Amino acid sequence: MVLADDNFASIVEAVAEGRAIYENTKQFIRYMVSSNIGEVVCIFVAAALGMPETLSPIQLLWVNLVTDGAPATALGFNKPDRDIMRRRPRGMDDRIVDEWLFVRYLVVGMYVGFATVGAFAWWFTSYELGPRLTWNQLASFQSCQNSCEVFNRKINKNPSTMSLTTLCVVEMFNALNALSENGSLTRHPPWSNNWLTGAIGASMALHCAILYVPFLARTFGVAPLARAEWRAVLYFSFPVILVDEVLKWITRRYGDRLRHGLKRGVWGSARKRDLLPSRRRNA
Repeated sequence: MVLADDNFASIVEAVAEGRAIYENTKQFIRYMVSSNIGEVVCIFVAAALGMPETLSPIQLLWVNLVTDGAPATALGFNKPDRDIMRRRPRGMDDRIVDEWLFVRYLVVGMYVGFATVGAFAWWFTSYELGPRLTWNQLASFQSCQNSCEVFNRKINKNPSTMSLTTLCVVEMFNALNALSENGSLTRHPPWSNNWLTGAIGASMALHCAILYVPFLARTFGVAPLARAEWRAVLYFSFPVILVDEVLKWITRRYGDRLRHGLKRGVWGSARKRDLLPSRRRNA
């Protein structure tokens, strides 16, 4: 820290700014890691269940480079939490992502992945204008018990459009979760960061463009969605906010206990296996 004057308030403001930058960095990492975990889970679960590919490579590239980029950048403009200066200082050896925080990343990421696969399967099995397949028919699509054309991505683009749109929308809701690490959305509403709301609006506008502009739709292998399909997208996407609200509540109430327990569980066994005396280890 470089002191520009002898005013103690300047030091307080500098510390507050440093803590805010640190928290925003954590939120950027949180958003990107949980979103990428969701994409990996989506691909893995679909393959493990024997389902067709939910997303094509160009669709994954679209999500990673265009849809995710703007909200992730806008998280750097989050306002600091109200209690940021009432928290105890971090230790020199504290990691930016501890064990409990990584568990939260995994839980949210798994929901993102399962929601994406769920929207894909919903179109085949439950959509009133879809083929209404049974689960066995969907899971054994390679045997073509039904018409093979329904599984042809070039002919039937709606299922992959559902999964792509659900992935985009659920990640926009996930960006709202990243307005604060532990603060509820009721205390940190979307309009507390206008850069983020603008980025979400721009990302959704771009996504709608590839759905409804014909030459872009052909490029990305997607099709326009009907109102019922958009409704299903929201049903699959919105619960990610509820999942993270529960995790934030657990963190506020039991966070220290969970961190301590997980840290002992992760590192305790490694310490027990170390047969060298402490002096020899530090040498």
